[in-house]
Amino acid sequence: MKLNAFKGCATVCASLLLLSSCSTENDSLDQKETVTEKQKVSQETLTQINNLGMNPNYVEWGDFYYPDGSSEKRLFVENDMVLTKEQLTAMDALDKKVKGEESSSKQYRTSNLVNQGRNISIIGFTGGSQALTSKERTALQWAIDNYNRLNTISIRFTLTFGTNYGNKDMVVYNNSVNNSDGAGGSAGFPSNGAPNKFVQIYNIENYDTNVIEHVLTHEIGHSVGFRHTDYFSRQSCGQNVNEGGDAILINGTPSGYDPTSIMLSCFSASEDGEFGDNDIIALNAMY
Repeated sequence: MKLNAFKGCATVCASLLLLSSCSTENDSLDQKETVTEKQKVSQETLTQINNLGMNPNYVEWGDFYYPDGSSEKRLFVENDMVLTKEQLTAMDALDKKVKGEESSSKQYRTSNLVNQGRNISIIGFTGGSQALTSKERTALQWAIDNYNRLNTISIRFTLTFGTNYGNKDMVVYNNSVNNSDGAGGSAGFPSNGAPNKFVQIYNIENYDTNVIEHVLTHEIGHSVGFRHTDYFSRQSCGQNVNEGGDAILINGTPSGYDPTSIMLSCFSASEDGEFGDNDIIALNAMY
């Protein structure tokens, strides 16, 4: 998710996610789709993305940076979702099993969820140039408290701080050093019953702690299976565009735009960092 330019920033997000600037590359490549510096996205990949209900008009290969500074090429979808080609293929295969579900209302999730009853270990990264600041660490604690406060859901979160993230389910780190475009964060979706591991934030240190809490709660939401709430309009980004494709309706959530949801595509500089009522309903339905 990115800060909404219409509410006080220099960049508008293109729907779900926020790590780098958006561009569209619709030209097809060889079937192997080898990654080069200026990788074009194959039509096969764009079709998979569309089938999963994500916007194929905002997809590009980009450099994904790990907390240790190393990087690899990954797919950036709608700016704040980051996927490997293998993850995308696995999600597409699983999604084909659930096509009978309705997909025309307010709260949405992916086909991939975290295993029920799982304790998710999260580490806030504190080493080197990608360490969380003191304010960001506080915001991360608040974000984890948001989830653990919901005693009715079956997943729980355990938060520590440090640098040894290899055996953790999720690592949260500041990747501002590699992102000069906009402010926000990025994450991926669950796979094989586990949450997305790498959650990045960038260029939000100067915002209120509640705003940082909002971004972190949002990106953790993606990591456990949430799609964007305004999937059908991207209204929070000042747009009126349906992302197309399919998304899985979360039962019990109302249709129409919900300005209180923490899973809106873009955020403002006045967020309070808390779940909306329908976010809680959706989490209870998922877990």
